[in-house]
Amino acid sequence: MGRIPHETTIDILGRLSVKDLLRFKCVSKPWCSSIEDPYFIKFHLSHSLKTNTNHSLFLRHREYHFFSVNCDSLETTQILNHPFGEPKRTIQILGSCNGLLALVNDNDSLLLWNPSTRESQRSPPSGYIARSTYYGFGYDPISDDYKLVRMIQSYGLHDENVHSEAKVYSLRSNRWRRIKDFSFYLNFSREFGILANNALHWMVFRTPEPLNKELVGFDLGSEEFRFLELPDCYLDEAFFFDIKAMGGDICLTATFRDFINVDVWIMKEYGVKESWIKLVSYYEPESIQASPFPVPLAFSKNGDKVLLFIAYKWCHTATRTGKFVWYDLESQRVEKVEIRGIPASFDVDLYVDSLVPLNTNDLMFYNEMPED
Repeated sequence: MGRIPHETTIDILGRLSVKDLLRFKCVSKPWCSSIEDPYFIKFHLSHSLKTNTNHSLFLRHREYHFFSVNCDSLETTQILNHPFGEPKRTIQILGSCNGLLALVNDNDSLLLWNPSTRESQRSPPSGYIARSTYYGFGYDPISDDYKLVRMIQSYGLHDENVHSEAKVYSLRSNRWRRIKDFSFYLNFSREFGILANNALHWMVFRTPEPLNKELVGFDLGSEEFRFLELPDCYLDEAFFFDIKAMGGDICLTATFRDFINVDVWIMKEYGVKESWIKLVSYYEPESIQASPFPVPLAFSKNGDKVLLFIAYKWCHTATRTGKFVWYDLESQRVEKVEIRGIPASFDVDLYVDSLVPLNTNDLMFYNEMPED
């Protein structure tokens, strides 16, 4: 029996899960070398992204408990031990990119983590934290580098003096550097950037008066900010807006004043206002006492359904609950998804399981994504 060609072996391995690949590193030295090769790591990631496979839901419960749910089955639930180590300390997710998660705790310590390989790396301190701090995390294909962005804004005693500052952390250089200041205004809170089209996005104010929020994007390659226009339809009627990303595109979610109608819009051509299309129109008349907030998470493998998490804020309590549903894009029918072994309340994000390393010496990827 002849040996399988190396190219065929790589093609087969590139379609497996990270869990299996980590086990198969023990098969032989050649297999271990192939699986750790930067080209193979990027090939495996590319295949996962293009086929909507090897994705997981990342659940945060009570601010410091983490769970992972495999999206291929929506049945396998795993408890994750985060690398901070401190028990019962608030931990928030700054962002997810190519299998890497950026986390921050209540001491403003920043950490990058690959939950699939369990590798982690702390970033050096970024400086003082102001009343308004916005973070974001993503990958810059031009410099082949992962970047953390931090924007701060502080005010004088009577809000007459405003200090704004933006910094970028490079995983490759393991250091922070200051970039050009921004000319918009942040809300008095901590918000995290949404990654889409190689840019990070936040809802901000164009003027000091907190009137209408607008969408701003930060290009991770050019490190420039730009405003993006929102769709006109129904914006005046909406009660609550939020932004998310799905399939690499920026999404806008809108909950209307009747509290039973929610829409999800997606920008199909980045930066073009006319390319906004309504992807989901969700109606839930039974939620009279609660406000539904849709979180678009992922397309199905064949792209005909959207996995949504419908989060609820109850009117008279601080309790937040929710449910997962599949939304059929053609029929607009909704199918509830039951996932066993998850807590009653949580925040949820999506990440792709990957072999992407955190050791800067291993970040020697090619600029172009390999073809399947």
